[in-house]
Amino acid sequence: MDSSVKKTPSLLESFFPIIFLVVLLSINVYLFGNDALSGSIQIVLIMSSAVAALIAGRIGYKWKEIQTGIINSINSSLPSILILFLVGSLAGSWMLSGVVPAMIYYGIQILNPKIFLFAACIISIIVSMATGSSWTTSATIGIALVGVGKALNISDGLIAGAILSGAYFGDKMSPLSDTTNLAPAVAGGDLINHIKYLAYTTIPSIGICLVIFIFMGLSNSTNIDINNNDIILNSINEKFYISPLLFIVPITVIFLIYKKVQAVPALFSGVILGSLFALIFQTSLVHEVSQSTVYDWQSLFIGTMKSLYGTINIYTSNEIVNGLLKSDGMFGMLDTIWLIITAMIFGGVMDKAGFLKTIASKILTKVSTTGSLVSSTAGTCIFFNLTASDQYMSIVVPGRMFSKIYRDKNLAPENLSRTLEDSGTVTSVLVPWNTCGAYHASVLNVATLSYLPYCFFSLISPIMTILYAYLKLKIKKIN
Repeated sequence: MDSSVKKTPSLLESFFPIIFLVVLLSINVYLFGNDALSGSIQIVLIMSSAVAALIAGRIGYKWKEIQTGIINSINSSLPSILILFLVGSLAGSWMLSGVVPAMIYYGIQILNPKIFLFAACIISIIVSMATGSSWTTSATIGIALVGVGKALNISDGLIAGAILSGAYFGDKMSPLSDTTNLAPAVAGGDLINHIKYLAYTTIPSIGICLVIFIFMGLSNSTNIDINNNDIILNSINEKFYISPLLFIVPITVIFLIYKKVQAVPALFSGVILGSLFALIFQTSLVHEVSQSTVYDWQSLFIGTMKSLYGTINIYTSNEIVNGLLKSDGMFGMLDTIWLIITAMIFGGVMDKAGFLKTIASKILTKVSTTGSLVSSTAGTCIFFNLTASDQYMSIVVPGRMFSKIYRDKNLAPENLSRTLEDSGTVTSVLVPWNTCGAYHASVLNVATLSYLPYCFFSLISPIMTILYAYLKLKIKKIN
């Protein structure tokens, strides 16, 4: 067919690649489980892109045109990919320097038996903010908190609800989190503005959540054995020099961001500072990570570099602490970067062939206000969590579908990226067959449906973002 003669895709043609994607993803997650993100989901996205390309060819598009759409789509994600590389190195340098262990060390000491649920949520927030991962939080400090909570005769579901509420707050707000980087990448925004606008809905949500846990926890307050906490603290002290001086590193990065320094130089400054602090305060540990038999400048260089690009494991006498003290560096970001690139391939084909425009136009006929647009976006994110069974897909696909509608409505990409996180990231943990729900239920040994009623942060967040939209609070317009 001549490239000058192109048919407008029908709604069925536009939806077919998405239906294909959802079906294949469901099979994929069922077969691969938690390992789906290691490559199989990315292959599914490429196969779905091929299906979309075939339909695009059928309605008149040539391969060179489709390829141009793919390249343009990938180009739009390159700044976020650069940030992800830096975030991986930042996580490694902050682990080796003792910044992350210091956050955990001081954070765990706020545990008070009279306000256990509140404290458990706060500790989970601190650990998740430091690591950028709700999964790491759940698998490490979460397991310890479940044990303490059981000793207090608190129900498993309530304990897990407090832990996961805090963990997902950190997962949303930490610049180290992959979803926090992914959402602005697909929405067309930047990381710093995304976090700023996310805070407007996320902080009130966690505030309400913490108030609920205070009231629920007071009725269950009793004395607990603090020996477990002492063991964890002593284990951290075995390997690290812990001092408030280490907080100079994150405070500096926060100050740079506050002064509106761009994300890349601000994060790079954090990487350099983290590496310097590792050499100053954790010299023997840097040598240990290098696995060198000779203690010299070369071993220090090797240890520092390993923390930036690869996996490091810091072993203590406590298995729970060992789970906390590990980092995958820049290497750990490759799966997410691979996911972004393949998602952008899929989005590029869908956009170039006009599929997203057709779907968006249909939705646009049902959308008359900002509130209804945000509600539609939130509902689509939850739909993909239920059907695609993957947190990332609930961000990527709706993000690509709705980005043009938000621009047409003169709404800044921060509104879309915030909605993606408020409804996509946090609700994944509430679905038993979603990778997140299955993972946390398995790690904490608490059924998803048991903690679902108490995972207040995940339940409140979608409502909060829709409420802000209808009340027109903190809705950023395109200048």
